Amino acid sequence: MGEPWPDVSDAALLESAESWLGPELARVRTARDLARVDVLGALRRLLPWPQAGRLDELAPERLTVPSGSAVRLDYEGDQPVLAVRVQEAFGWAETPRVADGRVPVLVHLLSPARRPVAVTADLASFWATGYPAVRAELRGRYPKHAWPDDPWSAPATRGTGRRR
Repeated sequence: MGEPWPDVSDAALLESAESWLGPELARVRTARDLARVDVLGALRRLLPWPQAGRLDELAPERLTVPSGSAVRLDYEGDQPVLAVRVQEAFGWAETPRVADGRVPVLVHLLSPARRPVAVTADLASFWATGYPAVRAELRGRYPKHAWPDDPWSAPATRGTGRRR
């Protein structure tokens, strides 16, 4: 993100490990202590005060999906990934973005068994073109779950909908 944000590349972190990770490692006496090191807290110390407060806003740990669930984002790869069941995303037309809208989130849409059925960075396109094929394939396998003809206006659900 540039100045005043610090360089957090692998090379920069290794070079300055003593300053940001040193205080945490000074308390380590056993392997169990090492497993409990708060790396996120140590990395937060690299941030100047105003930016430390904005980190959760720019790179949230979780995103709230249309069903109301707060789903964890995975930042391991090149692009943040949100893995969510198809039924929990009904009605979501805009692909979520992080970093003040600069970075689109890659959405992994899952079956009710939490297996990936589609990966998209364009939800509007998925609902228009990909969803009919997913619906045709999975509604027989998961008949208790909602598979509406119109996912744009269908209510997002967490479960099977039997309790509604």
